[in-house]
Amino acid sequence: MIGNIYAIAAVAIIGGGLFGFDISSMSAIISIPQYKCYFQSGPIPDDPSECTGPSADVQGGITAAMPGGSWLGALCSGYISDLFGRKKAIMIGAVICRGTAVGYHLGDHDHVLGLQMIPAIGLFCAMFFLPESPRWLARKDRWDEAHAVLTLVHSKGDPDSPFVRRELAEIREMVEFEKQNSDITYLELLKPHMINRTHIGVFTQIWSQLTGMNVMMYYITYVFLMAGVRGNANLVASSIQYVINVVMTVPALLYIDRWGRRPTLLVGAALMMTWLFANAGILASYGHYAGPTGVANTPAASWEVSGPPSKAVIACSYLFVASYAPTWGPVSWIYPPELYPLRVRGKAVALATSANWAFNFALGYFVPPSFVNIKWQTYLVFGVFCFSMLVHTFFLFPETAGKTLEEVVDIFEDPAGIRYVGTPAWKTRISTKRTVRLERGDEEVGGVDEREEKLGGKGGRSGSE
Repeated sequence: MIGNIYAIAAVAIIGGGLFGFDISSMSAIISIPQYKCYFQSGPIPDDPSECTGPSADVQGGITAAMPGGSWLGALCSGYISDLFGRKKAIMIGAVICRGTAVGYHLGDHDHVLGLQMIPAIGLFCAMFFLPESPRWLARKDRWDEAHAVLTLVHSKGDPDSPFVRRELAEIREMVEFEKQNSDITYLELLKPHMINRTHIGVFTQIWSQLTGMNVMMYYITYVFLMAGVRGNANLVASSIQYVINVVMTVPALLYIDRWGRRPTLLVGAALMMTWLFANAGILASYGHYAGPTGVANTPAASWEVSGPPSKAVIACSYLFVASYAPTWGPVSWIYPPELYPLRVRGKAVALATSANWAFNFALGYFVPPSFVNIKWQTYLVFGVFCFSMLVHTFFLFPETAGKTLEEVVDIFEDPAGIRYVGTPAWKTRISTKRTVRLERGDEEVGGVDEREEKLGGKGGRSGSE
């Protein structure tokens, strides 16, 4: 078994790579003649370059199938991983992904999608050499195996390492805590003392999708076709946005705790709104209708702009990605778990994630018909969404950076604040003093049960409301 934590993380990253491959390959193939002829909505012309591809509704359905499947998979993954373990659940996912890729390769003769089987096979084989999750083993009362995994990963074979003993004790404490709170249901999230936090977590994920970032990733080739970029140049220009997305995420990883959650979300919403409205204005002022078959026989590329304005559209598209990557991209995943007490956190985060996939599915379907029917006004729709999230975030999303769970609860249950809302969000600030004291060991923090009582658990403030 591999015990090096970096090697374990490297293998796990392959799973994320498979998902990224899906998004990038969809963006790349929807404008190529082979794809358009295969899914041609009418008679297939003799010249492949004249194929117009699927109708806007069908294209939306094809793209939305991926986030729709991801949403269904997310709902099932908890049950599968709890039943079979984290390791086997990942292997099952790799087998399904490999089978899908083989189907693409044999059925569609699409070597690009067929290549997806290579990392899927690599992930499946590598998982044989990785240990099972010690927390899952502990939940199944397999304590000796859990101890062995912790020893392998954290202490280079020393079972009596203080770190291993402490980690095992924390896992034992958490498992006992979960057993005591096994009666928690999703209805807990709708109680008066919790519903504000629930709505903030869910809307963080919803707004992340309503920025339009993911659907712009799916359909960026349409945007660049409208800007006059065709053929291989279109694919190269489209791939640049993925590089920007990766590079611009790095500053957030380094400085997100220093910036704070609220300022990062507010700045991101304002910037994205600016670039979306700029693109709408440029296309409306300098573009023209491209006809029923669209640019390059692509009906969804329904508007055409050329010259310097087309370069401005491309620049604003890149700036939009650069604004999303260090703001709503990472924060939409960091922020929701920080809002909830331990006893409901798992279900609350699962609900928020489910909202993410549901809106990803809806928007994936919406954009091609939108480009066909309302054309450049599609940018106005997403610009208005960004303005709405800016207002919503300012008034209702409190700052959680640097705060302990107890301090977050104090925000939402402030007796001097708004009923069931707590301290007004715009009055909250980054606070790291107590977390620094805890990290230095200058202050002790209680166990899980003690913390939960402070966080509104059994017998706590929230539980009494």
